[in-house]
Amino acid sequence: MLNSKVEKVLNKQIELELFSSQLYLAMASWAEKNGYNGSANFLYAHSDEERGHMLKLFHYVNDRNGHAIVPPVEQPKSEYESIQAVYEEIYEHEKMISSEINNLVGVCYEEKDFTTANFLQWYVQEQIEEESLFSTVLDKLNLLGGDKARLYMFDNEMEKLALAGETTSENEQ
Repeated sequence: MLNSKVEKVLNKQIELELFSSQLYLAMASWAEKNGYNGSANFLYAHSDEERGHMLKLFHYVNDRNGHAIVPPVEQPKSEYESIQAVYEEIYEHEKMISSEINNLVGVCYEEKDFTTANFLQWYVQEQIEEESLFSTVLDKLNLLGGDKARLYMFDNEMEKLALAGETTSENEQ
């Protein structure tokens, strides 16, 4: 059974994961509207992935005799200056999520809830991968220097990442 402090911080993380899903959905819509279809597909897939992260936490809380709470949905912004601004915001967002996951693990250790701390190691590893992915995406965008022809090629590469991710997700199920 979860103690109330751990349950509270897990529900806060559920809220953050849902917001991440909504944020990437809003970004995908902006990208699609602005001709970045590869990035849009990548971000739509990433939105689904973040919802999956939320559901994994949701089920864990309920399985441990806690009560997972459906959080209110905060409205993400819907307009962006550029595709680079989108990925910069994602990178900053993922760093914030990493910090929150680390704080969550810290609460688990304080409360001596080693079962939940162990469960959260998957999220710790996932955040390492997320930060690395978006740092690499930003590095590539910075190399392009805003060249529109190269941005087109970049967007095609994001489409390939989206397709590769869908294949991986199907194999994991």
